[in-house]
Amino acid sequence: MKVSGSLRVPGDKSISHRALIFGALGEGPSRITGILRSADVHSTAGVLRELGADIPVLSSDFVVHGRGPESLTQPLAPLDCGNSGTTTRLMSGVAAARPIDATFVGDASLSRRPMRRVARPLEAMGARVELPAHGGLPMTIHGGTLHEAAWKSEVASAQVKSAVLLAALVAGVRATVTEPARSRDHTERMLAARGGRVRIEGCSVSFEPSALRALDTAVPGDPSSAAFFAALAALATGGELRLEGVCVNDTRIGFLGQLRRMGARITELERRDEGGESVADVVVAPGTLRGTTIGEADVPAMVDEIPMLACVAARAEGETVITGANELRVKESDRIAAVVSNLRAIGAEAEELPDGMRITGSDRPLAGRIVTHGDHRLAMAFGVLGAASGNAIEIDDRDCVAVSYPDFWRDLARVQRA
Repeated sequence: MKVSGSLRVPGDKSISHRALIFGALGEGPSRITGILRSADVHSTAGVLRELGADIPVLSSDFVVHGRGPESLTQPLAPLDCGNSGTTTRLMSGVAAARPIDATFVGDASLSRRPMRRVARPLEAMGARVELPAHGGLPMTIHGGTLHEAAWKSEVASAQVKSAVLLAALVAGVRATVTEPARSRDHTERMLAARGGRVRIEGCSVSFEPSALRALDTAVPGDPSSAAFFAALAALATGGELRLEGVCVNDTRIGFLGQLRRMGARITELERRDEGGESVADVVVAPGTLRGTTIGEADVPAMVDEIPMLACVAARAEGETVITGANELRVKESDRIAAVVSNLRAIGAEAEELPDGMRITGSDRPLAGRIVTHGDHRLAMAFGVLGAASGNAIEIDDRDCVAVSYPDFWRDLARVQRA
């Protein structure tokens, strides 16, 4: 299998969520172009509408007419977040700072995901949060007057950090979040670009009370989606693939760095700043792939791409060891267990570790059926591995990719050559 041509992957999911939220919380019209129209982003739009925000039908180019935090009112129904942890955790921060009662619900997968990590800092700020015994959804937040907080997070989580910063923004109070490692910083960037007073010192982020102005947002390509096609090019027998307009924020490109270390040829072209985010065209060509080692410090910048890296490792020379990735246990599925069991099911050599996995690569054909557990990233990762020469891999639920990349299968077919 060879690759050729160019591709613009869908808009970044993290930035798309935040563009809607900050558009609603700002004062005035914010034009949004290139938003990701996936199931998760539709969930955020729906929750904002339920709270009274003026969010139009999502399209390639539309305007959110922000009326400030005070415009968000008591919802008349539970807030359905679908499969989106980002929607749940970020909007929990917004709801906690308003004098409302809001119950967050979601699908079976989301309902199992841990919410105490976001409930605890919001409670420390003065909100009251009700959770079931298992710590997932439904979650009811009784919001109101919050006070300032300095929260030390046990995990490096952009969602927890964002929930606290959004709660502080809506409440008009100071807040500081300190993490064990630096997580994605889109919230800080978007706050600062809209006039929010943000200070960053190492792994700590502080917010000072400030109002948001409206700002247009051109959403760049999602590096997590681009990772699948970078991996496809790395696994190819020839050719190269140009991925256009990808967000290359330093907190998001750990996968590309690891893929380059493994032997793929990766070049950034036309790097530029767009709306506070670094954007570039990324060109990827195959090389001789070797195993690598990924530790805890590497994980935050590539946490969503580890399933794809594990699939690449199955085709690399030698051993790949991934540790410090406990967060994968509480994603849409237990991604450590699911990746290892699926690799074994298709004939690859893989071992589950308490906080990661060990994979020994080979060039023998891989074949079998993948059980995705409804997890979009597993479906796409093994779909890419299945496209590699000599493999015959079947995906049990191809439709689950709609959560983040509705046109994935079409684009995957388009860039392949015999």
